[in-house]
Amino acid sequence: MSRTDRFYLFVVVLLIIAAAAGGIRLAMQQSGSQPVEIILSQAESARYTGNIYISGAVASPSIYPWQEGDTIQALLLDAGLEPDADLSNVKLHIPPEGEAVAPQKIDINRAEPWLLQALPGIGEVRAQAIVGYRDEHGPFGIVEDLLKVSGIGPTTLDRIRDYITVSD
Repeated sequence: MSRTDRFYLFVVVLLIIAAAAGGIRLAMQQSGSQPVEIILSQAESARYTGNIYISGAVASPSIYPWQEGDTIQALLLDAGLEPDADLSNVKLHIPPEGEAVAPQKIDINRAEPWLLQALPGIGEVRAQAIVGYRDEHGPFGIVEDLLKVSGIGPTTLDRIRDYITVSD
């Protein structure tokens, strides 16, 4: 074996030894590390009482009272979850003190007659007409579709426009 071959053999052996030593050291560091203990403080839960508006895929969209000890799950059950409700996308907005709360709007595609009767100028007959039209023709696409309901004209629509909405 020539002197050059011995030199290259020495370098290769040295590199193999260095790589093995580095691997052994890394393995020892990984196995020797202790798990990190995380301690969560027992923070006092927020004490909030007030009202929470629940809408969307619920049978009774409305404002529900929130008391200490209540859970979101209990409130959603009170609101009557619909079978197509997507619980992976629940939104909760708690306004800061002093923030004006927008008036609650009635979804004319989901509201029961008794709730529609709460609208100005909508009595029992018109509420039943709205529900009947919705059952026969499907959901309203826009608020102005109410003009197709017998007994509802532009004046009535203008009176209730700020109190109603339509869902998809």
